[in-house]
Amino acid sequence: MSTCSSVSRDSDEPVSGTAAIARTWLLLEQPGPWGAKALTSSHLDPALGRALEAAAKDTGVRIVLIRRPGRHADRRMPAARRVYAAHTVPGNVWLHGATISDPGQLLDLDFAALGRGEHHSFDAVLGGRPHDGDPLALVCTNGKRDRCCALLGRPLAAELAASGVEGVWEVTHLGGHRFAPTVLVLPYGYAYGRAEAHTLKEVLHGAREGRIVVEGCRGSSAWERPGQAAELAVRTETGEYAAEALSVVRTAGAAPRWEVTVAHADGRRWQVEVAQGAALPPRPESCGAAVLGSPARMDVVAVREVRVSTALAS
Repeated sequence: MSTCSSVSRDSDEPVSGTAAIARTWLLLEQPGPWGAKALTSSHLDPALGRALEAAAKDTGVRIVLIRRPGRHADRRMPAARRVYAAHTVPGNVWLHGATISDPGQLLDLDFAALGRGEHHSFDAVLGGRPHDGDPLALVCTNGKRDRCCALLGRPLAAELAASGVEGVWEVTHLGGHRFAPTVLVLPYGYAYGRAEAHTLKEVLHGAREGRIVVEGCRGSSAWERPGQAAELAVRTETGEYAAEALSVVRTAGAAPRWEVTVAHADGRRWQVEVAQGAALPPRPESCGAAVLGSPARMDVVAVREVRVSTALAS
């Protein structure tokens, strides 16, 4: 059976520069079935879901629902549910968690502040505290959005949970169905495509030690897509895998060509030329898509280290 993920894999479509974009993630535990637009088509009150969507709009905060791996029969809501917030911008990366009884409390959060990387309202409103456990592995499993996420994501989440990996959750939507199984790792916010259990364990081990695994990485959600591809290219070029060592400090240009400046915490800088191409041949960008498309791909054309004085002068 041909699926969007099998076509993408067979054509060796690159995954770099395809991660969802969010400076801050807000995760709400919501057991039971999920619809295609989970915030308004799950057992969460749809009016609350719409209000949360409106509150987060244009703030840099992305809200997703999470649930523990396993069966998702139609069952009663838990008295308490977990909620997490994570900011992914290097230099201010954090992951806080809380347990709440009323998801309506989320409307009292300062979403603009969360998007800027301030966790004070999360802690004050929800009783949040810094997460002191293992990194979170969020596996996209929402088959109502794309069957590949259910067919490939749910077995991966179950395998990881059964093998004793802590911090595994199913999540509603990470984008890029054709790269299923897709996984977001927090706190650092790097996404992975075509994930397998053994490679993801390496990714999580690295995250515990503050390191990024580049193989299979779609990019950091902190950056726009040209920046995602540029930052990964610099990591590959230099062998720099410390999670917070690199930042995208400038992106000049517009599709189909950008010049991205990537800065190291030690002061070094690189100019990275990124070109937008089309993934060929045309293929379904997701299962069930009515028409074939040519998804945009981010191709790194050149990586050039520049003198700091030159970079500052520009």
